[in-house]
Formats: sequence, C-alpha cells, structure tokens
Amino acid sequence: MDKSGYRTIPQALNEYITFLVQALPIRSVPTFIELLIGAMLTQAGFVTQAWLAVDMHRHWTSYYKWLQKGRWSWIALGRQMVRMILTFFPQSTLFFVIDDTLIFRASKKAPGSRFHHQHGSKANRPAFVRGQCWVSLAAVVSNGLNTAAIPILARLMRSEGNSSKLKAAKTLIRTVSSLLKLQKVCFLLDSWYMRKTLLSYITARGFNLIGQVRIDTALYDIPCQTGKRGRPRKYGEKYTAERIGQLPETRTRMFLYGKKQWVRYRSNLVLARFLKGLKVKVVWLRFEKEDGTLTKIRLILATDLALSASDIIAAYAKRWWIEPMFAQVKNHWGWKDAWQQTRQVLHRWLQILSIGYALPQLLALKECLDVQKLAGLAPWRVKQPITAGRVRLGLQMILGHVRIRHWWNPKSRKFEPPDMAKSPPQTDYGGKTA
Repeated sequence: MDKSGYRTIPQALNEYITFLVQALPIRSVPTFIELLIGAMLTQAGFVTQAWLAVDMHRHWTSYYKWLQKGRWSWIALGRQMVRMILTFFPQSTLFFVIDDTLIFRASKKAPGSRFHHQHGSKANRPAFVRGQCWVSLAAVVSNGLNTAAIPILARLMRSEGNSSKLKAAKTLIRTVSSLLKLQKVCFLLDSWYMRKTLLSYITARGFNLIGQVRIDTALYDIPCQTGKRGRPRKYGEKYTAERIGQLPETRTRMFLYGKKQWVRYRSNLVLARFLKGLKVKVVWLRFEKEDGTLTKIRLILATDLALSASDIIAAYAKRWWIEPMFAQVKNHWGWKDAWQQTRQVLHRWLQILSIGYALPQLLALKECLDVQKLAGLAPWRVKQPITAGRVRLGLQMILGHVRIRHWWNPKSRKFEPPDMAKSPPQTDYGGKTA
C-alpha cells in the first residue's frame, strides 16, 4: 500500500488509540491494538472474525489465550474511556446514561444466561425470554450539531446470587466517580432506575440526576415556618391533580427525539417523599400529536434546582441516545454474537467490541476534513450526517490491508503509520501462523 493511503486516516484515531493504551501493560498493547482494529472493522462479534478482518501477526490461538490469561484490566480501559472523553470532548456538563439491554441466548451454559421478562412488549415474542442482561453506562457526547451515546462500561448480571440491576448500576458509578470530582455530572435514568437507594447513592457523591418517575409520586410543598412552638412541619400541602392543574402551563416548540415537537409543561419546586423530603424540581410534561391530541402526562424529576423547566426537558431527552447505541452495538458491532465460556473473559471481549464502536462514533462526531474524506466513499450520502458505519467503511478500505502491529512504536509509545522508508518489510507468515 502506498503512503498516500495513510494520509486519509484521521490523525484523531491515532491519538485516541495512543491515549487508550496507556491503561494497559506495555506487553499487551500490540495484541490489544490488533484485536481492537479487527473488532472495529467487522460486524460479527467473534474473535475469529476480528482476526480475519486485518493482517494479524500471530496465530489465532494467541489472541484467545491473551483474552483468557492476559494480565490486563477491562475496567481500566473503561476508566480510560472516561478520561479520553474529558480530554478530547470537554463538556460543560457531562451526561451519563444508565440503562440495561437484553441479548437473547438459547444456551443455558452461556455466562449469566437465565429467563428475563421482556419489557419491550414486542410483537411475536414471548413475555419471558432466555438471555443475558447487561447494565450499561454510556456518556452522551455532543459537538453542537450531532449527539451520540458512547459506551463506557457494561456489567453482566449474574444468573445466581443476590445481585440486582440497582447494585450493578452502583458498581458502575463507583468505578468512574473518582475521575469526575472536578466535572459537573448529571445522570439520566429511566423510570425503572428511579429508586431511592440508587438516587441517594448518586446525590451522596455530589452528582445531579434527571429521571422520569411515576405520575402518582407523592410530592409536597415546601412548608412555611410559622414560628410556633413544637416540632416544625416537614412537608407542606400535597400536590393533587387539582392543584397541578392550577399551575401555569407553558406551550413551546422544542427539538426533541430527532424532531421538533410542541410541548406543554408545568413546573415547580417540591419535596419528594420517597427521597425523604429532598428538595427537587419537577416538570409535568405532555406532547402534542400531529392531530392536536395530547399524550399522557409524564413526570420528570431533577435534583439540579438551578435548571429551568425547558432545560430539564432537553437534558432528559438526551437519555434516548442510548437506545440507538444499543441497536448499533448489538446488531452491527457484534454484541449479539459475542460468546465466551467465562464471565470475566466475556467482559473483556465485550469491552473491546464497545471501544471498537466508540472510536468510529467519536470520529463521526469530530467531523473534521480528514473524517469527511474517509467517510466520502458513498457520494449519494455526502449531504447526510456522518455516521460510525460510514467511518468504518472508510477504515476497512485501508486498515484491512496493512500489518497493524507495525503501527505501534514501543519506543515513543505511539500508534501511528510507520515511515515507509524505515518500516520493516511485510513478511509472509504462511497463513498468519506464528
């Protein structure tokens, strides 16, 4: 391959990989880079498919052995992902989303495989299905025009024991909390995760949260201190449907969930009883359909009292970006095909698959001139937004034909294309044998 092909690869990709490998032992870096590039270029979640996607240096058994017995931490890679987002994509407020997804499995031997209730209520599917439940932590990154959810860490629920999704969410938060002490952070949660144990865990660490709660949640006014003798009142008057209807309603048009919509909302500062009287800001929200009818009332709760009602609505809408992220990583980046015999090795391989999706997605958000050239293989999509899939197609044309291991410089500890005049010759290893 001529040197001109190297110039079409964005320099940002080299910087991202160089930054990520700082979390790994130096001896594991070349093998990790080869598997990462292979996972980035293929749609299947098998290690053998990643091995076939690029010009690997060693026999395929070496990569399985590295995944199973290598001395490296997949959690350290997830923490390094947070550092990379803080470094290359600084945000005034960093939004994290916690949600779970289900990957169907037919085998009982798969780690964490058990029956789960299917909350999606999709057609032609039973109410209970066998699969693996993954609780995921994702960061919402925006460049001003486009927004995407970037996978950080995912924890597999055990098939036995006293674990729960709330405990898994706490574990994910505890893993990254030490990196976010100087950053304004807000967690976005759906109604299932809006429980007192998790919410108290988040607020105790100085983080804010926004989430949807039940419409019949007990909310009270802030009591007025009368100065009389005796114990002061903890709660004021309770909010009923009649009292909520008396609040002033605002009608505005906002860009939410990929389109402009008319929104009607009411808002106020209240005390939430299920949070032991914590002062929060709530928004009662309804959408206007195209025929003029209104949807059901949704109740959104936020712990950041400085936010306006419209800011709370816009911030909570960012939670939706984890849904297309799940669809991409499961169907186009190999989560549904990922198979390992033990829970630990499965965590390791899934983390590599997640980073293989995260890097093209971050390049798509960067939208520099190099990325536009790389994603310009489809001229009929020039005027459409750059996606991670288009970035991957451009990388497949280049990285699938080079010896990736030679791009890692152990002296400078940088990942970059080698100097063609000084690069070692491409040796034929006889069908990728060691």
